[in-house]
Amino acid sequence: MPVIDLATTPLRELNGALHNIQNGSNDLSFEVVNPRGSHSVAVGIDAPVTVDVKGSVGYYCAGMNDGGTVTVHGSAGPGVAENMMSGTVVIEGDASQYAGATGRGGLLVIKGNAASRCGISMKGIDIVVHGNIGHMSAFMGQSGHLVVLGDAGDALGDSLYEAKLFVRGSVKSLGADCIEKELRPEHLTKLAELLEKAGVTEVRPEEFKRYGSARKLYNFNIDNADAY
Repeated sequence: MPVIDLATTPLRELNGALHNIQNGSNDLSFEVVNPRGSHSVAVGIDAPVTVDVKGSVGYYCAGMNDGGTVTVHGSAGPGVAENMMSGTVVIEGDASQYAGATGRGGLLVIKGNAASRCGISMKGIDIVVHGNIGHMSAFMGQSGHLVVLGDAGDALGDSLYEAKLFVRGSVKSLGADCIEKELRPEHLTKLAELLEKAGVTEVRPEEFKRYGSARKLYNFNIDNADAY
């Protein structure tokens, strides 16, 4: 397994190595040491590689991930897993603002807390936060799931489209057009699946509340979407 020390190796070389994985390559696991809060670590992955980052990172770690598995053994700065397409990103510590922004697929797991705007404009990504999330999370969330084991800050789900939000703790306030909805059997099944994937074993899906769009802010009627 290649070990890349960012104290001596330029970040560009790390990302270049991750971008140049050849078909049939045996080098699919990387360990990154001494990240020292570097920005844009392990961005643009488009192969089934595994990257273990031994420390905390700065802005945009694992952005645009498509198929990789990135684990940060520390905390992450703003924009972690931004615009992720597929794969898995795990933050063992806390994540700063707009984690998982515009994510289109894959799974983002934050084992600590997430700051404001977690999951902003999410477009299919699944996000599981073991701790709390800050204000304006899932703003304009279009699709995907946001699961929060702790509490949520102000204006959760403001201007929400069809993303599904599940919060186990308290919600300080709901954003415009976001309402509490019935937690049906199909939601419990999906929750159980996401919790299992995120390594959560100590809570049950029935402990959560579901929030979604009241569909009053749409500029078209969702029931007539096929006519547009």
